[in-house]
Amino acid sequence: MDATPAERTPVDDPLIDALRRAVEAAPDDIELRLHLAAQLLERGETDRAIAEASTVLSRSPDEIRAREFMTRALVGPTPPTGAESAHAVDASAFPPPVGPPIAPATPPTAPASNPDAHTTGGFDWTAAENEVHHIARPAFVDGADGPAFDEHDLQRPTTTLADVGGMREVKERLNAAFLAPLRNPELRALYGKSLRGGLLMYGPPGCGKTFLARAIAGELGASFLTVGISDILDQYTGNSEHNVRELFQLARRDAPTVIFLDELDALGQRRSLARHSGLRGVVVALLEELDGVASQNEGVFVLAATNQPWDIDPALRRPGRLDRTVLVLPPDDEARRAIFRHHLARRPVEGVDLAELARNTEGYSGADIAYVCEMASENALLDSARSGSVRLIGMDDLRHGIAQTNPSTGPWLESARNVVRFGEDDGTFAQLREYLQSVHRL
Repeated sequence: MDATPAERTPVDDPLIDALRRAVEAAPDDIELRLHLAAQLLERGETDRAIAEASTVLSRSPDEIRAREFMTRALVGPTPPTGAESAHAVDASAFPPPVGPPIAPATPPTAPASNPDAHTTGGFDWTAAENEVHHIARPAFVDGADGPAFDEHDLQRPTTTLADVGGMREVKERLNAAFLAPLRNPELRALYGKSLRGGLLMYGPPGCGKTFLARAIAGELGASFLTVGISDILDQYTGNSEHNVRELFQLARRDAPTVIFLDELDALGQRRSLARHSGLRGVVVALLEELDGVASQNEGVFVLAATNQPWDIDPALRRPGRLDRTVLVLPPDDEARRAIFRHHLARRPVEGVDLAELARNTEGYSGADIAYVCEMASENALLDSARSGSVRLIGMDDLRHGIAQTNPSTGPWLESARNVVRFGEDDGTFAQLREYLQSVHRL
């Protein structure tokens, strides 16, 4: 088997040698490999730096930083011109960049004879104005630029709730809302339970709402459509509402489908607060589609996630729409262990005590724990670079990461406390009130 680029590096340098061994120990660590490539390039080892960047691209073709690094390494700081280009890199020796070809710009051409053309310094301003005025507003035509949503947007998640550590109460609520009716068609028919439904997950950021949505789709064996505000909003009147309708049409055609509306507070903002008229139209279109005015939503499950449930239009939470809510709290002890295990699984570690790590990170979100692992890896890497000898990540590194990190859920819990104490609550936030009382924040 051929050696990897890191193994072929003959540079006699303690830092390079340490980085090379670190890359050998963690060949899939993109950050580490790019750091090695940068150090090689800085020392004039261009070919080997390019080899490292190429390895990154072979494993992660969409890694923009690796592409930019390749460009800098191949082209250099100043592209040679004229006689100086004798030693320039032959671009034809490399594969073309990923993405659609870019046609060369063609300057606007003025009419052959126009005595009234207004020119200044050789530039034809009239021709330029005509070109601007002839850029027509692109009206929405079905199929002209391709639909906003098509089969390529459908995903087939393989994650299930068994992959979600802890969160027993959340799983039970999700099972009652979605999974039990689907798995028991006879009981569903007996009790007249529909396969349509909507559920709103809310809680602090970084606590796994998106992961849970994918797991539900995996449990259902359903297609998965994730949608954000940028997928719906359009600058032209009427197109945003059309996008909402198209989204639900695709979901019905491919049912069972889980539609996941991420950051619903941005997409379904209270109409009384919406400063953009387009947002008000989007909320109305969402209400119509959730009600299934044009057709039945059988087999279409709508999940939504938000960090600010109090900013969502109340009409979206009425019966038959997103009428069930689940509070997704910071991960419990079991979940924190699972998150640490996941983020350390592909890193060189030794002597890790998951019980201690979980005990010392109460109140941390999943994103906070991921950052602790990043800090621990960084600490071990820098120590290895300084000493010239690679070592494994240990508990001291992880304790250092915890000491350098504060739970990000605090500000959210403070905002939630104010809403529960002073805001209008129709019972939607009863679960949140109970939790705040249990942690002595209310």
